[in-house]
This record gives sequence, C-alpha cells and structure tokens, in this order.
Amino acid sequence: MLPLFAFYSFFTTFTPSNNSETMIYRFTIISDEVDDFVREIQIDPEATFFDFHQAIIKSVNYTDDQMTSFFICDDDWEKEQEITLEEMDTDPEMDSWVMSETPLSELIEDEKQKLLYVFDYMTERCFFIELSEIITGKEVKAAICTHKEGEAPKQTVDFEELAAAGGSLDLDENFYGDQDFDLDDFDAEGFDMGGNAAPTGEEEQF
Repeated sequence: MLPLFAFYSFFTTFTPSNNSETMIYRFTIISDEVDDFVREIQIDPEATFFDFHQAIIKSVNYTDDQMTSFFICDDDWEKEQEITLEEMDTDPEMDSWVMSETPLSELIEDEKQKLLYVFDYMTERCFFIELSEIITGKEVKAAICTHKEGEAPKQTVDFEELAAAGGSLDLDENFYGDQDFDLDDFDAEGFDMGGNAAPTGEEEQF
C-alpha cells in the first residue's frame, strides 16, 4: 500500500487543472523608412494572422486592398515560413499557411521571435516585428494598439508620379531597408515600449 504522501504526490501531479492559462502577445512594430515610427499591438495568441494583419493596417491607416504576407524569421532576419493573405498555388508536398486559417500560437511561441510584414509586394517594403513580451494571466478579446508614434511610411510607391517628376526608383536593398540591422539597438529608445503592464495608455481596439 502506498504511503499517504506518495498517493497525494501522484494525485496532485496527474490531476489536470481546470484553469487554462491566459496570455497576451505584445508585438512591437518598426519601420526602417521612418525613424520615429513605432506601433505596439497586444493580441490573443489564439487570434489568427489575419486578425493581426487587420490590426496592423488599421493602426497605420492603410487600405485593405493590397497583397500582403507575414514571414517568420530567424535571429538574422532570414525568411523562413511565409503566411499569405490568400491561398497560393504551391507545391502540395510543401507546408503552406494562410492568415485566416493560422493562429499566431501555431508558429510563434517564444519571446523575441522576429517577423516581417510585407505590405508592398512590388518593392518588398515591410515592417519589422518582434514579439517583445508574453504577458501571462491576462487576456484581450480583440487586438489593441497600445502605443502609436510617428507617421507610417506610404503604403505603396506611385511609379507614375515618380516618372512624371523625372525621378528614378532604385529598388536595391537600400530603398526598403537594410535587413541586417539589429533591433536590440531600439531597446533604449522606444523599441521595447511596454514593460509588463496590461494594455494601458493610448489604446485603439480593433
């Protein structure tokens, strides 16, 4: 017969909890085109990438009529998985992800995870995103923009306007940013905005 303390230990170890842990993902978004541009969005991990996409475009007042994609990146900003706005014709043997069908938590689990959000496919212009914090014990019902600073870059480049002005468009890496920069440089001056607080301050719920 098991001693009482052994039985108690077995029971407490294997009895499932009735309370699932709630949490919030706090993302910080910056642009390499506009130095003072920052957006912070807090969102439920079980929300989809489409929900996140909607929150981003609303926070920067972009129209929702452009092809966009998220890319999960490694620590050096090398693109890995792509999450597309719409189903793409891809190799059926290759994994594919669509925003509306993919929860954030399926591909994002750890703090400091890096992502790109490509909002202008013609030039591959994008926002740089980092999961700055996982806030446990709290929840949000809808995505919230908790910090807004600076004007967003233009959503698209007007080629006709540039041509009429006699300008030329150089689409090398310097046009849409050097992807080798280190986001840790932003920690002291605004990239890491939120601390460990719940959504406070300037908020927009989407």
